[in-house]
Amino acid sequence: MAEIVFLGTSCAIPTPERNHPAIYFRYKEHRFLFDCGENVQRQMAIAKLSPMKIERIFITHLHGDHFFGLLGFIQSSYWREREKPLYIYGPKGIGEAVGHIMKLIDKHKPFDIITKEVPGGVVVDDKDFTVSAFPIVHNKPGFGYVFEEKERLHISEAKLRKIGLLPGKEYGLLKEGKEVAWKGKVLRPEDYVTHERGIKFAYTGDTMPCNATVKAAENADLLVHEASFAQDAADRAKEAMHSTARGAGKIAREANVKQLVLTHFSTRYKEKELDKLLQDAQKEFDNVILAKDFMRLEI
Repeated sequence: MAEIVFLGTSCAIPTPERNHPAIYFRYKEHRFLFDCGENVQRQMAIAKLSPMKIERIFITHLHGDHFFGLLGFIQSSYWREREKPLYIYGPKGIGEAVGHIMKLIDKHKPFDIITKEVPGGVVVDDKDFTVSAFPIVHNKPGFGYVFEEKERLHISEAKLRKIGLLPGKEYGLLKEGKEVAWKGKVLRPEDYVTHERGIKFAYTGDTMPCNATVKAAENADLLVHEASFAQDAADRAKEAMHSTARGAGKIAREANVKQLVLTHFSTRYKEKELDKLLQDAQKEFDNVILAKDFMRLEI
């Protein structure tokens, strides 16, 4: 089980209701940020989330609304005497950007900041999950990200206890896919171990609809896709290299995701007008909702 919290859902310019882009992600003991727009610290304070627990920040591209929050985030981490390392991922130039930030801030007790320029593909490989990057199509080079939990194995302890086999090394061997000899019988792993697909979450950042998103988000439990414009502004979306809500819905349908969340709304749309974008997306995909600041979703 994982949880995401939307800390900012506006496009380029904040509004009274919506902050710059940022998504908080929780999985087991891990805490990530996907994008880090201005004012993200205050948004986390309102949502009662601790910035000190964030271990990795994934920046989609180097437009200011997606990463200008890093300066305040890093400065406050020094003031709070953070000790554990902070990993920051992003496209080419993220290291230089963080370097400029480090020249500006007032440092106190030091902690390590590790920047990693994303080449695409797997960028984090943990024992329980991976985070991968895929190329987006925008007027600034960048990447979307996919969190994917590794396959979970469940061993039928009840069945094994029934034949007298208690937890021990044999359980481990069965989980490894190996046969086990037990009281004159051969226990096959397929009879006692089941495989369950882990959760999958995809986030695009800013992008036009593209095949790379379809491939990366295939069968995801949740796709968070930008939807800056309604369909009647498709020409403007194309010019700005953004997505319409209907375009996002088509991507969700082609990727066969379970749920689509639209975010990154242009300030041309007042809150009461956003249902127009929802209806556009629903022409292509049924299970879609509009993101709101501080909205929480479990995956």
